[in-house]
Amino acid sequence: MLEAPRESRRLSRRLSFAASGRELAPAIALRRTFREFWPDTRGLRPLFVAGVLAAVLAALCEVAAIRLFGHITDQVLATRRLGAFWAPALGWLGLAAVAGAASFAGTYATALGAERLLLRLRDRIFGHLQTLTPDYAENRRLGDLIARLTDDVEAIEELVGSGLVKAVTTAASVVFFAGAAFLVRWDLALVTLALIPAFLLVSKVFAARFRSAAARERHSNGAMNSVLEEGLANQPLVQAYNRQRDEARRLHREGRTWLRANLSQAWLSGLYGPVVQVIETVCLIVVLGVGAWEITTGRLTIGGLLAFAAYLALLYPAVQGLGELALTVSEAAAGSDRIIEVLEARPAVTDAPAAVAAGRGRGHVEFDGVGFAYPGRQARPALRGVSFTAAPGDVLVITGPSGAGKSTLAKLLLRFYDPDEGRVLLDGADIRGLTRESLRENVTVLHQETMLFSGSVRDNIAYGRPGASLEEVIRAAETAGVHDFVKRLPQGYDTPVGQRGRLLSGGQRQRIAIARAVLRDAPVLVLDEPMTGLDEETAAQVMGPLGRLMAGRTTILITHDLRHVPAGARVIGLRPVPRRERIRLKRPGLARPARARTASAGRAARRPGRHTVVEPGPGP
Repeated sequence: MLEAPRESRRLSRRLSFAASGRELAPAIALRRTFREFWPDTRGLRPLFVAGVLAAVLAALCEVAAIRLFGHITDQVLATRRLGAFWAPALGWLGLAAVAGAASFAGTYATALGAERLLLRLRDRIFGHLQTLTPDYAENRRLGDLIARLTDDVEAIEELVGSGLVKAVTTAASVVFFAGAAFLVRWDLALVTLALIPAFLLVSKVFAARFRSAAARERHSNGAMNSVLEEGLANQPLVQAYNRQRDEARRLHREGRTWLRANLSQAWLSGLYGPVVQVIETVCLIVVLGVGAWEITTGRLTIGGLLAFAAYLALLYPAVQGLGELALTVSEAAAGSDRIIEVLEARPAVTDAPAAVAAGRGRGHVEFDGVGFAYPGRQARPALRGVSFTAAPGDVLVITGPSGAGKSTLAKLLLRFYDPDEGRVLLDGADIRGLTRESLRENVTVLHQETMLFSGSVRDNIAYGRPGASLEEVIRAAETAGVHDFVKRLPQGYDTPVGQRGRLLSGGQRQRIAIARAVLRDAPVLVLDEPMTGLDEETAAQVMGPLGRLMAGRTTILITHDLRHVPAGARVIGLRPVPRRERIRLKRPGLARPARARTASAGRAARRPGRHTVVEPGPGP
């Protein structure tokens, strides 16, 4: 009886790629799947070929062993000549040893190729995700992306790696056992082969239904996995608001959906086995009946019938294996659909063919008539006609209400997106003409949410400059005011900070992020709401290290709280454009709207000591 494939039993599963979490990924043709991922097997194909050859050798040994079994039956058992037993018996033993060694070698070679292919595919997909804008991951459930990088990748491997090896070796086994059966008795073999289409028809009918059931199971199990991830990640909030029962009901609701989807798979799997078993039994009865008649006519010996029955006992499971493989491929195809959907996502920006490396710049930043709307929201521009400059040593404060587009400025400066209108310049060069890597080497960002990894304090500081020595890390920590409290930690700089730094206080996390920025030593510094979540005393403690970090750099401080703005800083206030004045931004190369309206504001922004208001559209 066919068991449900192992992927359908795992807890970590896939979720629909849509933000709503309810739509399934579009079905992709298997031909396209092979065309997309077959190149990834380059260099690993010899391992898969070795696996096929070893499995074929093992099958041939089984064919020869059964032939010896028939010979022993006719020449030893029927004639009662014990002396004729030893030579074929030793040959049989030798064939068993060769088959065992070949089976081991084939299994290991296939597993080695499969695991290396898994690693290669996961690296490729993760690398592609790293080229997409941060908004791509932020707009999707984390559990979904993790599932695609883990379980769904295994589906790809089954299609183009180990699954292909199994398909070839199983097909070869069918050919060998059927050919051996023809050599024993061709007319009896024809009766056997005439019944094989029944297996293939049943497999085809079940495969189509199994693919649909597998896609639903992956979707619902991924949804349940996402609920688990969110509930555990937000456990303090859940308990603080006494929402434990609500989260339990939410998990139970998704669990029941997964249960129904999984039972659908179990129903198909459970039904497939008995149906195939009935067909196999019918085939055996027919063959034995015809074989018994041929024995009575003297055209077949007892040994020949037993050998034929043995070939049949191996042939039908091989045919059934091809049917099971069709079901496995149907489920694996559901995972490959979701992986291809990820790979089809294109980066919002790419390096121009003639892009040049920036090198270390001075840090002179200029926004020249910049207008921008997020993809899919051209009717609601996030920025419109924004112009300002910031030179080394300047502190430029960007303030305004939530949704005014403040953080969008940082995304444009880092070139996560390109402006629809105007230009962003670094040291007089349009950043679209610079490589993204060299551009970002010149910009350091302290995000609104302090981002730490689950390594040690040293690891998180050294993230600003990989390969930095401990002495350099300590100097950066001293500048950021981190060194004293790190010395008091149990393991000093080797102390783990926990997932996302949760073992540290908010102020400690922020100062470690400042130390990381100090070590990075980029000429342009962007501070995105650096005081968010900090009390007055902690904020005051953080301002000292921040002041040292800003010294000599071009600093853009994004904040809605002006209490901690450094003396002498220039302030630009952003406010949303009234709905009646919103315009639809067009792609680059066309005239800039409302340029006259914002030009004077841009000129004012260039003069130090002035408080300027620019009017962009609503942010995301």
